[in-house]
Amino acid sequence: MATASLIWQKHDRLNLESGIFPSLLGLLMIAAVLLKSSTLATSNFLGVSPLISGIGLALLASGFRGFQYYWRELLILFFIGVPKVLIWPVIDISGLTARFTTFILWYSGFNVSRRGFEVIMPGGGVNVNMGCSGFAGMFYLLGFAVLFLILFPLKKLEKKILVLSASVVIAFIVNGFRVAIMALFANVQDDQGLQYWHVGEGSLIFMMISVGLFGLLCWFLLRQEEPQTEEISK
Repeated sequence: MATASLIWQKHDRLNLESGIFPSLLGLLMIAAVLLKSSTLATSNFLGVSPLISGIGLALLASGFRGFQYYWRELLILFFIGVPKVLIWPVIDISGLTARFTTFILWYSGFNVSRRGFEVIMPGGGVNVNMGCSGFAGMFYLLGFAVLFLILFPLKKLEKKILVLSASVVIAFIVNGFRVAIMALFANVQDDQGLQYWHVGEGSLIFMMISVGLFGLLCWFLLRQEEPQTEEISK
């Protein structure tokens, strides 16, 4: 929706001319995505397919010059899933999440310890792996940050850096509290409650909290931009 909106805003300024070679290349890229989508697609493919499709459409519409017309839209499609595909196999933050969760519980007064990726309490514990480390949520919110900066470009560089950094930090901290709640349910051996916050609606609630907190930050930064806009108009 965001990419379509950006394209529509400048549709009267686009040069919709493409050569034979870029058109064929674009068609091949789109066909490859459609062919792969008809089979059992992997999560990695789902992460990169929007970007591949976007590049194919840009080549088909405007040739190689399409990259200068659609770079903002392609940047959004890139951050939808490509960073996760590239970084997920390289960096594991499970240990960092386990440390942060242990700190939350310890600071809250609970008897807790950590062994590797395990958060251990007297009645049980949780093993933090990549799936519940918060990595996916961090990249999800990072994509929101890029989308926000493209739709609402902030004037100061430090504010742009703040938006990008805060998206990752907010997602990590909120997920740390989710894992802490999971550890508490494991401590009382409530498997139903544990699964609710692990893979059920509870995990979505914390994602909504992350998005809400990040939205408040974006709203605050936009409010700071308004006086400057009014002064310029005067």
